[in-house]
Amino acid sequence: MNRAINHSIFREYDIRGIFEKELHEQSVKLIGYFLGQKVKGNRVVAIGYDARSHSPLLRDYLTSGLNRAGCKVLDMGLVATPVNYFANYITHDGIETDASIMITGSHNPSEYNGFKITVDKAPFFGEDIYALGREIIANQEMNIEKNSKKTDIDVKTPYINFMVKEFNHLKAMSTKIVIDGGNGVADTVISNIFNQLEFNYKGIYLEPDGTFPNHHPDPSVEENLIDIKKLLKEEGDIAFAYDGDADRIAVLTHKHNIKGDQMALLYAMKMENPIVIGEVKCSQVMYDELERRGATAIMYKTGHSNLKVKMRETNADLACEVSGHIFFKHRYFGYDDAIYATLRMLELIHDGINIDQEIDALPQVFSTEEIKVETTEEEKFAIIDEVKKLLKNPPSDFPTIKDIIFVDGVRINFEKGWGLVRASNTTPVLVTRFESTDEALAKVYEQSVNQLILNAKNNLTERA
Repeated sequence: MNRAINHSIFREYDIRGIFEKELHEQSVKLIGYFLGQKVKGNRVVAIGYDARSHSPLLRDYLTSGLNRAGCKVLDMGLVATPVNYFANYITHDGIETDASIMITGSHNPSEYNGFKITVDKAPFFGEDIYALGREIIANQEMNIEKNSKKTDIDVKTPYINFMVKEFNHLKAMSTKIVIDGGNGVADTVISNIFNQLEFNYKGIYLEPDGTFPNHHPDPSVEENLIDIKKLLKEEGDIAFAYDGDADRIAVLTHKHNIKGDQMALLYAMKMENPIVIGEVKCSQVMYDELERRGATAIMYKTGHSNLKVKMRETNADLACEVSGHIFFKHRYFGYDDAIYATLRMLELIHDGINIDQEIDALPQVFSTEEIKVETTEEEKFAIIDEVKKLLKNPPSDFPTIKDIIFVDGVRINFEKGWGLVRASNTTPVLVTRFESTDEALAKVYEQSVNQLILNAKNNLTERA
């Protein structure tokens, strides 16, 4: 008997769920089949997977569905997500890919897995994923036979060769580098690249292990950086840490944990009048400083798929998320690649940029980390709508509002800072962040917006 398929696995940016509970043989075969029908051209689909123990099994289920849909399946094996994306830009024995699927749970706990999908070099996301989910649920009793026919391909070697050639001018640079692979898939390529470039480096937790025995593979969380900070203090000049599938980076110096928006300012220094896209959580300092330097700064929605699409639309050179997703179109292909971002940061150092000095010279602001407010999938967007209504006539003691940006949730610009509240597209939470040039005011903004959220919740409850 076929198992019921949960619509909640179909998310804004990808498909994600718990192995066997939600991502099981029936659901994944159907994902392969109905996704395969969406692929045009010669219908060639390349698959790669991360270090989780169940990823190869999901690869086999997915392959069965794709084969049933008449696709040709190319298997790149254990790879980093950016290597998976790279497969879309090269040929494989003369064959071009029409789509790629990365099987990864990213930074989620080890029981999770999922699919990041690229079709015709563009992200497959949003309504496309939701529509795919509706079609699958409507046909969830359909039986698909096992058929794991596939062609093995090597994408890691051309990826490594590209990086070594692109950054050959950094060869044997003296900077002492330390890296933390988080037991994810970064070291399916990174040591090979570093060795060929004769870097002076030391790594920890480089062995891919989907149980993540040393720490959770999320470098945006401070507690996951304890070991790499210790190694940096003892043996390094600069440190890099990666998430589970190596599309997100943390950059650490002896003075700073450099956030994604600060990285964007550094990278943009070596670009002439660039167009740079940031998400709504990025510091106002980034937008103001980019404009001051002659760049064009664009604020847009959070999410790797949203930013890739916006980059295409605006022909942007660079995009960033605070969490460490960095997207280069300048000299690259416009997707988020933590390994490429590492090499571009080392290039800045090689070119004489003093990273600490550049960060120290930025205007000082007081920013909170992302603060998550627990809610439900059903309620989170309704709360945002209610907050928007309340802001039309805010409480008398609410801080003076300069303007409000509705790009993604609500970003309220105050006289000396801003506050953000948006609904997460991947979890049942509201995400808030606050910033001010005055530390006490940042707290005021946080308290005022939190009260507004509480009022919105109460209003919804009363009307229920």
